[in-house]
Amino acid sequence: MGELAEKVRGGDIRALARAATMVENRKPGAEELLKELFPRTGRALILGVTGAPGAGKSTFCDQLTRTLRDAGKTVAVIAVDPSSPYTGGAILGDRIRMQQHHSDAGVFIRSMATRGALGGLARATTDLALLFDAAGRDVVLIETVGVGQDEVEIARLADVTLVVLVPGMGDDVQAIKAGIMEIGDVFVINKSDQPGADKLEREIKAYFSLSHRPDGWTPPIVKTVASEGQGIAEALEAARQYQETGLARERSAERWSLRLREMLRERLIERLPVADFAAAAAEVAERRRDPYGVVEEFLEKMTHERV
Repeated sequence: MGELAEKVRGGDIRALARAATMVENRKPGAEELLKELFPRTGRALILGVTGAPGAGKSTFCDQLTRTLRDAGKTVAVIAVDPSSPYTGGAILGDRIRMQQHHSDAGVFIRSMATRGALGGLARATTDLALLFDAAGRDVVLIETVGVGQDEVEIARLADVTLVVLVPGMGDDVQAIKAGIMEIGDVFVINKSDQPGADKLEREIKAYFSLSHRPDGWTPPIVKTVASEGQGIAEALEAARQYQETGLARERSAERWSLRLREMLRERLIERLPVADFAAAAAEVAERRRDPYGVVEEFLEKMTHERV
């Protein structure tokens, strides 16, 4: 495993692709690889791009990547796509839209399926971001699947979260709702050449006037026309401004606290035999047992096994 880790640290593209497959599919050795690479992480800027379907997130990410490359930055793109109902694999819409970058060694694109994970991210997204960070990528760009109001998990991973909205798609309603509007560090009004862009901007500002973040940051609003490359540099500058405040570093411990809990929860569930879990679930469904007692029994069993 040391040889693979060394190649990843050296930026070997084939090794990085092989490691990404190991991590995403949770193959043997993936965790040991991540353990070995973890000390090299914490250097990349992790940008999260989220928003409702149809907001133009993929085109926006494509233009972000182009602008970052023009500035000499290396980029890894994690495009979290919907899962195929037949194979469980990713429906590679985002990768198709970013084909122009495939011949650029400075851009590594990885599409991954949600595989039933909620919140707009796949379970292995955090680990992939760490992998690309350790590989020396300057920026890790994560585009979520696009599921609307539930798409808030990205805020637990990204250093800077950009929320992409568009006029005329119900975003005036989103502007007064909790959820996705609360996680943005930068708000992007894409397709701002369409009618309603100014109205949407006023509604977002009105939302901010009534709801203040605990850290005191007021997210900037940037208008873009991603298909024409307009406003992309301004969006990146707004993201850099937030990064320079140090607020992302301050909430890093909080993000890792949540992540550690998720990892522990996953480990505990994985230790439960599938048959035992299914049998207990059937008993609870039939009201022959209560769920609280079942959980207590499982915890007691795990404690005894550990001893």
